[in-house]
Amino acid sequence: MAHAALLHCSQSSRSLAACRRGSHYRAPSHVPRHSRRLRRAVVSLRPMASSTAQAPATAPPGLKEGIAGLYDESSGLWENIWGDHMHHGFYDSSEAASMADHRRAQIRMIEEALAFAGVPASDDPEKTPKTIVDVGCGIGGSSRYLAKKYGAQCTGITLSPVQAERGNALAAAQGLSDQVTLQVADALEQPFPDGQFDLVWSMESGEHMPDKRKFVSELARVAAPGGTIIIVTWCHRNLDPSETSLKPDELSLLRRICDAYYLPDWCSPSDYVNIAKSLSLEDIKTADWSENVAPFWPAVIKSALTWKGFTSLLTTGWKTIRGAMVMPLMIQGYKKGLIKFTIITCRKPGAA
Repeated sequence: MAHAALLHCSQSSRSLAACRRGSHYRAPSHVPRHSRRLRRAVVSLRPMASSTAQAPATAPPGLKEGIAGLYDESSGLWENIWGDHMHHGFYDSSEAASMADHRRAQIRMIEEALAFAGVPASDDPEKTPKTIVDVGCGIGGSSRYLAKKYGAQCTGITLSPVQAERGNALAAAQGLSDQVTLQVADALEQPFPDGQFDLVWSMESGEHMPDKRKFVSELARVAAPGGTIIIVTWCHRNLDPSETSLKPDELSLLRRICDAYYLPDWCSPSDYVNIAKSLSLEDIKTADWSENVAPFWPAVIKSALTWKGFTSLLTTGWKTIRGAMVMPLMIQGYKKGLIKFTIITCRKPGAA
């Protein structure tokens, strides 16, 4: 789950036509701890250019170290309160969820993403993924779940040494050391050969990527021919045909959120679709699941206001406290229709 970021977005231009919920696209067939005392990068907040021919984005100074430091600091708190899945839960629309529902909802998010992408069920072993990469793996909640579900080998990557160490310890405790390995690595420069993974999984890590095209390109590179790519991420809304930028009040709200969260290059769902098309990826699908995650942020705020949550928060550090203070702005962004919780799935073309 994306807990933090500074925003340094690409030059704005007109976005693609708005994606409808569940729209389906097809492309032609033929892809030691970091310092806690970081100097904050200069913030520039504009929507990402929709043209996939744009120059590669440059990460703000200290961005990777900032992300790593935040997760080094906050992951223990999250695990203590919410468990090992560091992402939104999936709820029925307008569902009034209790605290007991949230673990179930986080598992449901994984299952809904797999179903949306058309990943074969675990009772069809001939077609299920055998090798999986979890890009932005946190402490490996998805990695362990997918490894157990499919009997697969799963490799997770994170910028946080603390997360990698904790995730490997959890895998060992669950008897999964021979199936699950977490390591420190950059999602934009993945240390894997081409075509290694049947399933490429990114659950709420794309919002941290300063170069969205490079991000998707790396996911496609490490995917095996015919492999499935699943991206679940935060986006800003699609621009209307008459717009060239988000509105000033929308930019202001995002800027306030991004001062607390290390999130470069917000983009729209249409931008992701455009990038996937440009890489000749196939069976491109996207959907807006914002309504289905609506109960999540109120629940996180509620958990922070418990005695356990409050006292735990005070022992973490300023990065985590600052993130907690802007959680109500995430709710505001969803209610305004500005922030879109988006799934994008596609498939790498099979071998010729």
